[in-house]
Amino acid sequence: MPSASSIIVAAIQATPVYFDREASTAKACRLIAEAGAQGAVLAGFGETWLPGYPGFAWRPQSTPGWWDAAEAYLDQAIAIPGPETDRLCKAAREADTDVVIGVVELDTQTQGTVYATLLFIGREGVILGRHRKLRPTAYERVAWGQGDAQGLVVHQRPYGRISGLNCWEHNMMLPGFALVAGGTQIHVGAWPGRELAAAPDAPNPQWPRQHLLSRAFAAQAACYVICAGGLLKPSDMPERYKELVNFTYTGDSAIIDPRGEIVALAPSGEETVLTARIDLRNVRAAKAVNDIAGHYARPDIFDLRLNRGAPRQAGVILASGGGDESGEPEQLQSHGADRPRPGSHTG
Repeated sequence: MPSASSIIVAAIQATPVYFDREASTAKACRLIAEAGAQGAVLAGFGETWLPGYPGFAWRPQSTPGWWDAAEAYLDQAIAIPGPETDRLCKAAREADTDVVIGVVELDTQTQGTVYATLLFIGREGVILGRHRKLRPTAYERVAWGQGDAQGLVVHQRPYGRISGLNCWEHNMMLPGFALVAGGTQIHVGAWPGRELAAAPDAPNPQWPRQHLLSRAFAAQAACYVICAGGLLKPSDMPERYKELVNFTYTGDSAIIDPRGEIVALAPSGEETVLTARIDLRNVRAAKAVNDIAGHYARPDIFDLRLNRGAPRQAGVILASGGGDESGEPEQLQSHGADRPRPGSHTG
């Protein structure tokens, strides 16, 4: 019999409609409904699932279609809040399911930068928060701007505390520690979606390792991890961009317990809503011996300083011909302070 602390969680392993935010949003809503129908109280999607991972960024810019893809990627990014988040909030409310979904978030001020953002939506149909990937990896920096710590928080939900990171943020260590210090109990690791059968030859150090890093996070944080991966093959891309894809993403999603053991594994390369029943008693048992921000910490030796300030962007200063009565130049724009705050939108 399930205990009072027993719940169902889901990793949604599916192919977005690449370069199409409208169709990807519609598909996400259907998948959220499916997860809710299976009893999931929390469902996680892969990195920038809506409307897709920027695989083109890893190809030479001389590849046919590269610049068209770069333009389209900006064009199909979403605003937070916006029409797409309204629909996702409605789907979460109707499914009675919390949702953590990777989206391509447009900087609505400059209109020229996008972020790899994890969007947190509550079953009430509200935006709980967002987390922008702190440091894109390698060629991802061609496609995404760098994020900030405003969304590096743990969200209290009726069943437990939830958190999330994107891909190799799990390799950075300090972002994870900040979430452990916040008491995370269920964590969504969002990945493009690929687990190699064998490591590449040395000295190559760069491959996803999504199971290794997700399992390590689960064991170190003493929490459950929903390792959610997306899917991609060349035939999934619009015809004009097929030459930009010379790899596949097979999903390889998993649900991992607080000991770091995989308790559910999705079939590689197949669309599925992977579910598992988890029990927060296992979290408490794991934290009893391994609370790395509590009794298993040494705060007298180590400190972590976290800057949650608003991100700064270039302002425009009138050096002459403007200003107030004091003669000081007038600052026309200070974009960071004017950004919409997560959670202000009720869907």
